[in-house]
Amino acid sequence: MPSLLASVRGQDNTLRLPPTRSAIVVVADGLGSHMLKASGGHARRLAAAAGPKASIASGFPTTTASALATLTTGTLPGRHGLVGYTVLDPAHDRVVNQLSGWEGTLDPLTWQRMPTQFEVAATLSIPSFAVGAARYEDSGFTRAVLRGAEFAVGASIAERLDTARAHLAAAGGIAYVYVPELDQAGHRSGWASDRWLTALEDLDSAMARFLAAAPADEGIILTADHGMVDVPDRNHVIVDESSALREGIRHIAGEPRCLHLHWEPSLGAAQKQHIIQRWREAEESRSWVVTRDEAIGAGWFGPVDAEVAPRIGDVLIAARKGVAYYTSESAKGRGMVGQHGSLTGEETMVPLLRFGAFAL
Repeated sequence: MPSLLASVRGQDNTLRLPPTRSAIVVVADGLGSHMLKASGGHARRLAAAAGPKASIASGFPTTTASALATLTTGTLPGRHGLVGYTVLDPAHDRVVNQLSGWEGTLDPLTWQRMPTQFEVAATLSIPSFAVGAARYEDSGFTRAVLRGAEFAVGASIAERLDTARAHLAAAGGIAYVYVPELDQAGHRSGWASDRWLTALEDLDSAMARFLAAAPADEGIILTADHGMVDVPDRNHVIVDESSALREGIRHIAGEPRCLHLHWEPSLGAAQKQHIIQRWREAEESRSWVVTRDEAIGAGWFGPVDAEVAPRIGDVLIAARKGVAYYTSESAKGRGMVGQHGSLTGEETMVPLLRFGAFAL
């Protein structure tokens, strides 16, 4: 988003986008670079733009809450504060859902700590719009990551694209168009399923029609928040089945591909080290098992502000093979086939496709 905003201001930017009157980013939730490459026959218009330089790393963790906040603020999770799908709210000793758990004491205007590029645009009198399904219009997550933009509603992918163009017609500016259909199909049926391929075909068809009518002064980017891997039931690890892995853990946050483990406050240093060692012995063959300090030192979350650090697990279990972790509390999610959240290339690498005035 900082590059899109710079392009409509006629300024240099990280993505080297040329100056343009209107700039649109289409976010296809759950579309990894490897998925588009493998399914290119079902998305000929998008695949034609997916050359060797048409990918970008989405950052870690590869979950929608974190990645979309990174996209719209231009900062990494250690700064904006959305460090996982579910995270610890240290002030209230509870785990909260970053997409739907904004009721009560969690204030989206302060929990997400950085200004959005839509707010920056407003200070410059540049119009900005976010286009999505009606159910997202007044959600806490929308107020956290899309604040500053005028929200517009579109039921279908094609309607959202047309709505973005119509809103930019008068004065130009920037627009964000959200496409959740691929992610939803992938979670239900897997990204190799007919259902997911149909969603990809729908996106490609809508984009082809939209691009054919693009004015010369409109730049368009299509990207994603994360990729996806399919994890069969037989590769689910039920943490509760091993009391040794639950011992000393007060809260488990994150998501199945990346757990955040938070200590019981009474534990001593030796006890913590013993528990870390047990997790490493059990899971290091298929996951990265690192402490918070190790993850921060390795730059997983980017620079981490003091206020954000306690939201990150004391220990992180990030899957590097095709596994997913569940507890008795999260077992209802075991129906998901497509998964994401970890550091693998399948999850982190996403398309960066340029069209219209931004075409290479």
